[in-house]
Amino acid sequence: MARAHINSVEVRRPDLRRPFPRRFAQRLTGQRVLALTRRAKYLLASLSSGETLLMHLGMSGSFRTERDIQAGRLAKGAIEHSPHDHVVFHMSTGRRVVFNDPRRFGLMDLVRTQTLDQHPAIKALGPEPLSPEFTAAALARACRGKNTSLKAALLDQCVVAGLGNIYASEALHVAGLLPRRRASTLATASGAPREAAFRLTAAIKEILESAIARQLNVEYRDAPFLVYDRQNEPCPRRNCVGTIRRRVQGGRSTFYCPVCQR
Repeated sequence: MARAHINSVEVRRPDLRRPFPRRFAQRLTGQRVLALTRRAKYLLASLSSGETLLMHLGMSGSFRTERDIQAGRLAKGAIEHSPHDHVVFHMSTGRRVVFNDPRRFGLMDLVRTQTLDQHPAIKALGPEPLSPEFTAAALARACRGKNTSLKAALLDQCVVAGLGNIYASEALHVAGLLPRRRASTLATASGAPREAAFRLTAAIKEILESAIARQLNVEYRDAPFLVYDRQNEPCPRRNCVGTIRRRVQGGRSTFYCPVCQR
C-alpha cells in the first residue's frame, strides 16, 4: 500500500465504532500513500494530501489484500465479499485492500498530519515499549500512587503504548512479579524506580523482541508461550515447583505462577 495511489474507496456503511469522517471517500481518492506506520494499536497511513488515515482494528477487525475487480468480474483468485467487508480501498497496484470487521469496533479517521500528536486517540498515549523513552524511571513515574494492579497498569495505554494482554502476562512472569501486585510498588514515594521497575521494563522489551523474532522465523512461529494459556501446567522457570494458574482481571485472562511471581 505504501507509495501506491488510492484510485477509489468504497464505504459500505455509514459508521464503524463511530461515523466515518466527512467526505471520507472523496478525501482519500487520488492520494498517494507515503508511509505506513503505527502508534500503539493504531495504524497510520501518511497521505500526499497532508492528512493521515488513522485506523484501529478494534476487537475483530482485519485487513486483507486481493486482486482487484476488472471488467465487472472478480479477477481470478479474488475472494467474494462478505457482509462484514465495510471499506474497500482500490489501489493503483491492481490490488484492493479490504477492511473486514464483524463486530464493528474498529474505527477510521482522517487527521491533519501536522496535528496528529494532538488527536485524542494519540495525545495521551504512553511511550512505545521498545523505544528509548520506555525506561524504568518512566514506568515508575507512570505507576506512582496507582492502586490498580500491575497487570491493569500494563494494559493502560497511558502507561505504556500497545502492550497487549498476552505479553503483559508473559512479561510479568519473566520479571517474577504477581499480576495482582499494586502498580505503585514499582516506585518510591518520590517516584523513583524500585528494583522491580527495572526488572519489568527489561522483561517487557525481552518478551516483545522475542515475539518479533519468532514471527520472522517460520520454524518457531507457533512456539508455546511461557505461561499464557498454560493453566495447570508446570512453571517453566528453572527449579520452580509451581503450577500455572489462571485468574480474570478486568475481564481478561491472566496466567501466572503463584510460587516464583511475588
